[in-house]
Amino acid sequence: MKSFARSLVTVSGLTIVSRVGGFLRDTLTAMFLGAGPVADAFFVAQRLPNLFRSLFAEGAFSAAFVPLYTTEQERHGRDAAQAFAGQALALLLAALIPFSAVIMWFMPQVMLLLAPGFENDPQKYNLAVSYSTITFPYLALISITALQTGVLNAQGRFGPGAAAPIAFNIVLIIAMFLARLFAWPVGTALAWAVTASGVVQMVWLMVSCHRAGVSLPLVWPHWGEASKRLFRRIGPGALGAGAAQVNLLISTILASTLPTGAVSYLFYADRLNQLPLGVVGIAVATTLLPVLSRHIEGGREEEAHYYMSRSVEFCLLLGLPATLGLALAAVPIIQTLFEHGVFTHEDSLATAATLAAYALGIPAFLLVKVFAAGFFARHDTSTPVRVAIIAMVVNVVASILFLGLFKQVGIALANSLAVSVNAVLLYLRLRKKIGPFGDARLRQSVLRLGLSAAGMAALIVLLVLVLQPRFQPHHLAANIAWLCLLIGVALVGYAGLLLATRALVWRDVLALLRRETKIGAIDQ
Repeated sequence: MKSFARSLVTVSGLTIVSRVGGFLRDTLTAMFLGAGPVADAFFVAQRLPNLFRSLFAEGAFSAAFVPLYTTEQERHGRDAAQAFAGQALALLLAALIPFSAVIMWFMPQVMLLLAPGFENDPQKYNLAVSYSTITFPYLALISITALQTGVLNAQGRFGPGAAAPIAFNIVLIIAMFLARLFAWPVGTALAWAVTASGVVQMVWLMVSCHRAGVSLPLVWPHWGEASKRLFRRIGPGALGAGAAQVNLLISTILASTLPTGAVSYLFYADRLNQLPLGVVGIAVATTLLPVLSRHIEGGREEEAHYYMSRSVEFCLLLGLPATLGLALAAVPIIQTLFEHGVFTHEDSLATAATLAAYALGIPAFLLVKVFAAGFFARHDTSTPVRVAIIAMVVNVVASILFLGLFKQVGIALANSLAVSVNAVLLYLRLRKKIGPFGDARLRQSVLRLGLSAAGMAALIVLLVLVLQPRFQPHHLAANIAWLCLLIGVALVGYAGLLLATRALVWRDVLALLRRETKIGAIDQ
């Protein structure tokens, strides 16, 4: 028996490995491309298939598929569940292959919608069209990967899906070194590497499914009742689960109207912001949904409430220090990671300000994952989409209002405001639907975590004031050492505060990792 906490740790650990690889990839990208027109064009090209992936594959598809697959397996057995998965794969390919072909054919027109500001810069526009055409097949490939991951997650095997993104970073890093070695255009090499990484991830999960004893039979599409239920839920789930990606699309459109570099500043800042969102958010969304689906299907609402409360604790435990660290120490972080090669100190300051604005929305984003899972596990995808629409309106209005005054920083602020609105509205509607789910332990934890975070904030401010003058351009080794010291002291201080306030009790943590709690036995 694996505990829910151990599953969270497994996914989080593999995601950390992926994010570390992502940092190395982004550092090399900043070194080779900087924040110029080629970088702006590539980041837009990379964002386009990732947007549709989050909307229609990993986000909406997983939210709709996992509860239905779990129900099919619980009621009719594994064979019936695998037959359902095969039909889902057939229908997914039948929809995505022609969709991808149409988008690639009309990419010049699509780019006018995605990045209208690029039209005034022919070099940037032509590069973006070329790169996007090369990267768009990644959508179909990663959608297959999302289905494979959903099947494995439903079996309680969370590791392979969490490890798959590591391949993305490895392939892109290899591409950059090969481009440097053979004098290829770096932007073009990266674009081809995006699609190649989709193939690698798909093959990796194909092998993982085989080892797990599950298969995805490739059959002729059949519009059966189970398929109808799946795709009816994908529509609203596309916006509900992919609200953050829709907001990023809006950010890209608006940033394309700003001077060259704004798209790159947003990208580099968002990549750092994605570390806690990925490590915590992906772990919670991946492990919580099948657990909730299983307990709710079995009529065990008390257990479902328990796991939601523990997930909120987990999100705040890691989300609050992440917000404080990225917001208050943004400048030394950006200087250390990106200020090399053609990436200037002015680029660092602009990216750091953007990162600080993004970081304000981290706790809300993580809580959205928990609250949305509460709806998806109950086969309700309509409520999250209604809330997402409200949040997107807030994002658009706030972005337009902030754009002129704060430029790309205003876009990041608007994004944080929108995701906060999303979290609050989801929480209120979930309470109305299922009643209060926060137990006494959660209420105590929120207060103690808040006190610990406040103490950590004061410590980080003091550390930055003392250490910031020691960060110098082009002194990578020294900057890494000072940044590690800053982060290390801040984390040790936070851990001490957690223990002092009893927000964290090591005995309970070790017990939870070693065995399942009384209320939460999960067969995996």
